Amino acid sequence: EPVHAVTYFAPEALEAFKAAGLRGFWRGYFAGRAAPLGAAGPEVVTASFYNFAPAFVARALPSVWELLPPEDALLVRHQGAVAALEALLAGREAEVKTAATLLEQALDGLDYPGRPLAAANGALPGSDDDLGRLWQAATTLREHRGDGHFAAVLAAGLDGAEVLVLRCGLDMTREVMQPIRGFTDEQWDAARDRLTGRGLLDRDGAITAAGRDLHAAVEAATDRAAERPWTALGDAGVAELAAALTPLAVACAAVV
Repeated sequence: EPVHAVTYFAPEALEAFKAAGLRGFWRGYFAGRAAPLGAAGPEVVTASFYNFAPAFVARALPSVWELLPPEDALLVRHQGAVAALEALLAGREAEVKTAATLLEQALDGLDYPGRPLAAANGALPGSDDDLGRLWQAATTLREHRGDGHFAAVLAAGLDGAEVLVLRCGLDMTREVMQPIRGFTDEQWDAARDRLTGRGLLDRDGAITAAGRDLHAAVEAATDRAAERPWTALGDAGVAELAAALTPLAVACAAVV
């Protein structure tokens, strides 16, 4: 996650989108993350990203593709991510090569049923440089887990707003999450009322025992759905990957 997330937070990545003509954080976010899907409209992207308000997504899409077509957005996000990783991971070339190779091994032969974002990223051509390989493999596996997570919350009967409100009843805050997902006060309060009606939140908005159980079940289902690449890599491969990837992730987390 921290390796992938440099594309959203590192100054080099942000500057790459700005230089390409995308002003404001969210245009670059939606262009970069959605570009593997092609020139997708707001309906497809809202469904794929799951927990953004439709009107919030529609502020950026599809108009962003007039400024930066998907094929150009893919190039810009790659260049920005590599520039960010060059700055963050200097002197760690050996760990980068090892982590990139093992992440690609985890992806080798993997299929993507029910995982549109992972499939779209997995279909992209490979990179010639180790930093690009590292970023793209980490991104594909991040979206692989995310797609499985969305399936788990869907099966739990939680819509995009409800996911956020439930989590804010646990360990996040409305003040942080509502503005960056674009839900109105009316939408947020309606989601809270639905969760309260299901016994998942109490009347003060705090998560209940039933809500904690549902959250734990969703996380467990997400883990199960994400197992296949790591099972293919094997215990020894996972251990070797963790040793190489952990210091890289820590370094990247400095900008997240």
